[in-house]
Amino acid sequence: MIKWAGWIITLCGTGHTVGALTTEKAARYAGTWFSGGLWSEDFTDMTPAGSAYWLSLTSFGIPLILIGLTVLWLDRRGITPPAFIAWTLAGWTAVDAVVLPFTPWPLFVVGCTLLLIGIRRARRDNPAPKAGLPRA
Repeated sequence: MIKWAGWIITLCGTGHTVGALTTEKAARYAGTWFSGGLWSEDFTDMTPAGSAYWLSLTSFGIPLILIGLTVLWLDRRGITPPAFIAWTLAGWTAVDAVVLPFTPWPLFVVGCTLLLIGIRRARRDNPAPKAGLPRA
């Protein structure tokens, strides 16, 4: 379950970033981004180039890719990811569902649920050593 959750999180982050750069055509503003065209950008009056930058490269897409890949990396090494990752993503997903109901937040609910179930099962099957006791 942890592996599936990691792949879902990675897929969502990749889909968001690549989709913004291609389908939403954010990449057409790359020349403006890398030439200093956003240095005087005002958040209250964003240009199309600024909006495209925040939608693509500065969105949560890339951090989601990193979180998903970290979950997969931990799983491959037999390390149970910390539950705070799933709970934090679940809280963010709840906000996203309220603010932007027509986003793929249900997919995140599935990913968070799988991650939480996988973490619980891993802890049940292999409990951590008690704090303060020496390891054998």
